Amino acid sequence: MNPKIAVITYEAKRSYTADGIADEDELLKEILDQLNLVYTFEIWSDQTVDWEQYDILLLKSPWDYFDRFDEFQKWCSKVATQKIPLINNIDIVLWNADKHYLKEIEAAGYSIVQTYFLEKGNSLMGFEEFFDLFHTDNLIIKPTISGGAKNTFHVNKENWREIVFVVEDLLKIESFMVQPFIGEVVNVGEYSYIFFNGKFSHAVLKSAKSGDFRVQHFFGGQISTIQPSEDQLGYLQNLVNDFAKGTLYARVDGVWRGGEFLLMELELIEPYLFLCKSPSGLDNYKFAIEDYIKFQLGLSL
Repeated sequence: MNPKIAVITYEAKRSYTADGIADEDELLKEILDQLNLVYTFEIWSDQTVDWEQYDILLLKSPWDYFDRFDEFQKWCSKVATQKIPLINNIDIVLWNADKHYLKEIEAAGYSIVQTYFLEKGNSLMGFEEFFDLFHTDNLIIKPTISGGAKNTFHVNKENWREIVFVVEDLLKIESFMVQPFIGEVVNVGEYSYIFFNGKFSHAVLKSAKSGDFRVQHFFGGQISTIQPSEDQLGYLQNLVNDFAKGTLYARVDGVWRGGEFLLMELELIEPYLFLCKSPSGLDNYKFAIEDYIKFQLGLSL
């Protein structure tokens, strides 16, 4: 008997998407239909859902989780108590929700974009010293729990005082991170490498529109398909092996500086998978879902 699946989505549909970009919830429906699976799309924050009726909870697009993180944590705890398998699993999701995880990845020997963490309640006295610390005239400040460039600020030596005034207030309720502005993001773009069941599937280069630094498609960023070299893929595979083991999906985001990959994010919760850019990626996702259910969860289809 096929397992009953809840595909986890969010409440404010299309508030995190853009015209001309494929709705991956719809693509996932096609995949699940092809696999003859029984499924229902459920909003994770819907208090009326009886989660115990499901055998599997498949995370796809809970894109508002960082706006309602306390509520999301409680939901994770609830389904954990009910012992319903969550894909990706709950421990990975909660670890990945807070970008303090970058410290752990860096400690393991992988390069990340230089990062200084501003903990909740900290003061920003002496903020201008970050320009010297990172040897740059431009900085990025963003929350450690966030997505979609929410509360992300591009700071320079002219505007830092007004930005610090805003961030000081936000620091009362959440932690932030300070990083040097990465010129490669504007000049080249940000790379995303997608893995299914720990195996490389496809990759894209996200380029910001002229005059912007945000590469997300809902800010007008452009997306093109790319193919990593064997050396690049070997490095990325090691990172996934070390920090995304047992995941159905993983997306590695970063930039290349010379021959060095600087990790910006390891996306293990609700990454956009750029399935519309890769027919083989769509097939890879389909086969990965089938294999995950059969072999990692031990359920028959």
